[in-house]
Amino acid sequence: MDGTLDVRWIHGSPSAKHNTDPDIQVHMYDEHTVILRQNMAINYEAPFLFLLFGEEQAVLIDTGATASAEFFPLRRVVDEVMERWLAAHPREGYELLVLHTHPHGDHIAGDGQFADRPGTRVVDAALDSAWEFFGFQDDPDGVAEVDLGGRVLECLATPGHHKAAVTFFDPWTGFLLTGDTVYPGRLYVDDWRAFTRTLDRLIGFCADRPVTHVLGCHIEMSRKPGQDYPVRTTYQPDEPPLQMTTDQLRDIRRAVESVGEQPGRHVFDDFVICRLDAPGSD
Repeated sequence: MDGTLDVRWIHGSPSAKHNTDPDIQVHMYDEHTVILRQNMAINYEAPFLFLLFGEEQAVLIDTGATASAEFFPLRRVVDEVMERWLAAHPREGYELLVLHTHPHGDHIAGDGQFADRPGTRVVDAALDSAWEFFGFQDDPDGVAEVDLGGRVLECLATPGHHKAAVTFFDPWTGFLLTGDTVYPGRLYVDDWRAFTRTLDRLIGFCADRPVTHVLGCHIEMSRKPGQDYPVRTTYQPDEPPLQMTTDQLRDIRRAVESVGEQPGRHVFDDFVICRLDAPGSD
């Protein structure tokens, strides 16, 4: 049975004293798929993380924006979710793999919490180490596979926001996990030409896959078309859904075409494109 994304994500509070949200929201999309969101009171970035279970191992994609386990108890939460899953699906030697959408600090800060965790491999998000793991250094246009046991993720190098960005497709749910490349917010583009190629590649990839939802790692827009919450906002009571569609991928591609060589910030209904590179430098 399909899971649901009809969920009220924690979205901050008007003041710290009124904050009653958990440090980490845990949403069970289905029995084997968990979406986590960090509390805005801990870090305004409030990233989303993904914990996916296979028969032989689980994968945690991204580790959030805060290193301290005292303030952001990611390992404890992941351990508790894994313990419940293993109680329902007993097996020996079950392992955890930690991967990343890209190496910006709000996606890797919690890595250290897993450094000494038994049965765990943390793959560094930096370009050289991540590319070696996925095999992209030999074939940057290839589709790497990560086999969790009965659940094989397809992984693509998708630079543009960051040169080491990776997108994950999960056939089990149909999720396309796009990190900071595509999400309902400010799309910061560091390399315009690479970003354009990435969008073209994702659109072509989705044409051959049963993609149900495009899921990035943040929500920064409001439900009012073209209006985003200011940077460092810690209360977003009027958020749109996290999930986007493959049609919106095409909308972003058309927006890129309309921006052309213009630098700076470009506002559209469902996203904002922020071109960081200088025109002509790509």
